[in-house]
Amino acid sequence: MRKLLYFLLLIFCLSCTKKDNNKDWPIYGGDSKANRYSSLDQINTDNVKQLEVAWEFHTEDNPVDSAAEIQCHPIVVNGTLFGTTSKLKAFALDAATGKRKWIFDPFKNSEPQIHASRGVTYWEEGEDKRILYTAGSNLYCLDASTGNLIKSFGNEGIISLLEGLDKDVSGLYVINTTPGIVYKDLLILGSRVSENSDAAPGHVRAFDIKTGKRKWIFHTIPGPGEYGHETWPKDAYKKIGGVNVWSGFSLDEERGMVFLPTGSPSYDFYGKNRLGENLFGNCIVALNAETGKRMWHFQTVHHDLWDRDLPCQPSLVTVEHNGKKIDAVAQATKSGFVFLLDRETGKPLWPVEEKPFPESDLPGEVAWPTQPVPSVPEPFARQEFKEGDLNNLVPDSYPEFLEKFKKSKTGSIFIPPSKQGTLIFPGFDGGAEWGGNAFDPASNVLYLNSNEMPWILTMVDVGGSGNEVSKIQKTYTLNCAPCHGIDRMGDQHAFPSLVKIGEKYSKEDVRRIINSGKGRMPSFKQIPEEEKKRLIDYLFEVETTIASRPKEMKEGTEDKAFPYVHTGYHRFVDKNGYPAIKPPWGTLNALDLNTGKYLWRVPLGEFPELSKKGIPPTGTENYGGPIVTAGGLVFIGATKDEMFRAIDKNTGKVLWQTKLPAGGYATPTTYAVNGKQYVVIAAGGTKMGTKPGDSYIAFSLPD
Repeated sequence: MRKLLYFLLLIFCLSCTKKDNNKDWPIYGGDSKANRYSSLDQINTDNVKQLEVAWEFHTEDNPVDSAAEIQCHPIVVNGTLFGTTSKLKAFALDAATGKRKWIFDPFKNSEPQIHASRGVTYWEEGEDKRILYTAGSNLYCLDASTGNLIKSFGNEGIISLLEGLDKDVSGLYVINTTPGIVYKDLLILGSRVSENSDAAPGHVRAFDIKTGKRKWIFHTIPGPGEYGHETWPKDAYKKIGGVNVWSGFSLDEERGMVFLPTGSPSYDFYGKNRLGENLFGNCIVALNAETGKRMWHFQTVHHDLWDRDLPCQPSLVTVEHNGKKIDAVAQATKSGFVFLLDRETGKPLWPVEEKPFPESDLPGEVAWPTQPVPSVPEPFARQEFKEGDLNNLVPDSYPEFLEKFKKSKTGSIFIPPSKQGTLIFPGFDGGAEWGGNAFDPASNVLYLNSNEMPWILTMVDVGGSGNEVSKIQKTYTLNCAPCHGIDRMGDQHAFPSLVKIGEKYSKEDVRRIINSGKGRMPSFKQIPEEEKKRLIDYLFEVETTIASRPKEMKEGTEDKAFPYVHTGYHRFVDKNGYPAIKPPWGTLNALDLNTGKYLWRVPLGEFPELSKKGIPPTGTENYGGPIVTAGGLVFIGATKDEMFRAIDKNTGKVLWQTKLPAGGYATPTTYAVNGKQYVVIAAGGTKMGTKPGDSYIAFSLPD
């Protein structure tokens, strides 16, 4: 009997050791609360300088242009790392060695549709282990062990995202860029939709993970009889799109609550056809995760005209206020605000003031007279851009900066779009972005990175009457100009020039891209074929005539609801890519959520050529987010200088950094296998004009 007890004790100790020696990162954001925190401390402030490459995995999907990126935040379960490639393949690796176990190509037998993919979702019940992820307009259910489709789910392992939206969206653009979240046997899923006048609605759905059947839907644009319907014109729910959750969810499993950060209604910058407050646009919405019923909401922007989508998951935190511990929701925004709300009621823990802002000068537009601004904490991004803030580091650029600045409307953050040109600061990419925040539950400190990049938004008349060429120009203006610009020159990084497009593509190539989308570009299959043909001719500068005008384009068919469109997304930078405002251009911030005070704020990233001139680090535009560990470290890539950094969480000091083979524009992950801690990041590059890459790189301490 004594030997048996000894044997059982030995087995128990071995099992405990194995458990303690392994630490997963099983969910996008680290855990269901989206706190991006790990209790691992093997890598710490004392030894982080010893980090070295443990393994590197090449996806072999090297992007061919600036649109394909690896934004994936990988997950790790039971020693296996799951992620996605720039061409939307899903894969599984041995997390200790980087050796590939399997790879799944959703476009093996079809035309590829490329877009950002930030990861996958894992679910298990006994031996049934599944990976759920989206590519193009489909949701795929894979066996986590083999990568094979689970045929009992949906239609042979696939669900079309175009179905089950309570509205016919065939021909419209509905994909998903960020993983859904699991509650029991439900997958709660958002979407990315067009931001133009042809947008599908961004309703949130929950699917049975075992069967693929839709279990509930939450109408983010409410219909008759639903809460919030009165905040829209009567029939808006039939026509308006957007109000989608593209940035992910967080979940309070004990309370059975799921939290939705919603985007803006479409069209982004002109809202004559959606006058009103526009619930549930730009809201944090708490739903019953079992039923999809609304519990509360808080709107961060009323009648959004600035594309102020909530860009990242809310962090579910516990803070100390007035001597009490309070479960709360912390939401960072593109405007540079952090809203801290009671998790059960949605009420702000610090006062939020409705402040007045300017009226719109575009005929037909009625900007909402006030916007909510939290009193505490202070914004983590600057809110004003005055003439004295113009960048004078490069004297040759200053006159150009000054001229553009004086031509634009400037001042507050919520100046409505105009034909004069409106300075948007913080810019369209924040403030906060999709990389998310990291929260340390031991200290109640929130770590968040920020962009401080100004953009200029200019509205123009759509026009388009009188002859065929102007009609086709209208088609271009409505569908293409918002990204590629009225002049077809594109922007500095994300959207390519269409001038001399024939030197790069054939007409058939362009038709295929219009139909399928590519990179950040959605599909425009909904454009009538004859109109599409003439649009392609226009892009290739082939003259069209009134005689060949298709019936869909005849005079008098203009959409009167959209008389204005913007000229494109234009960063306010010089020829070197330096922003028009004085540094810092990117920061990392440590915010004490108990007090609402910042413990430190440091520039994040640098331009080496400026540093060589003795200019202190300026920070750079940054994409991807931080994680924080019990080892006292904040890990973050994200910066244009392509560095991966470990930062002392108490001081903001860089303790270790390494140059990646391409920019790490993704959020890292940390985990342990067999007692060894690893930190991994995707290095896909291409953002902000940097070189492409195809790597996942893991770092660890030497043996």
